Amino acid sequence: MTTASKNKTALKRRLRVKKSLNCEKIPHKAVVYRSLTHNSVQLVDMRTGKTVASASDITLKKGGTKSEKAKKVGLELAKKARELNITTLVFDRSSYKYHGRVKAIAEGLREGGLQF
Repeated sequence: MTTASKNKTALKRRLRVKKSLNCEKIPHKAVVYRSLTHNSVQLVDMRTGKTVASASDITLKKGGTKSEKAKKVGLELAKKARELNITTLVFDRSSYKYHGRVKAIAEGLREGGLQF
């Protein structure tokens, strides 16, 4: 698969995910970013468009595999969201497949008590 076709596939996936997000009823969205080495998640208030809370494995400084760190990032963001009395949100994975680290982040958010 060439780079152009990979980018085209990722763009299609991102637009499909964006179309399926229903942010009108639920005012908060968890946006996932995944680089080659790190994971980060932001909790965005959709009414104002501002970041309310964020978590990253750069600040965790704990060992483990990338997936284990991703789950810890999800748990940390869930803890911050509960402090802000946020219980439901929309999970925006952008063009990333729901597999591996993205799935681990989602599991950490769910274990932390958030619903999406």
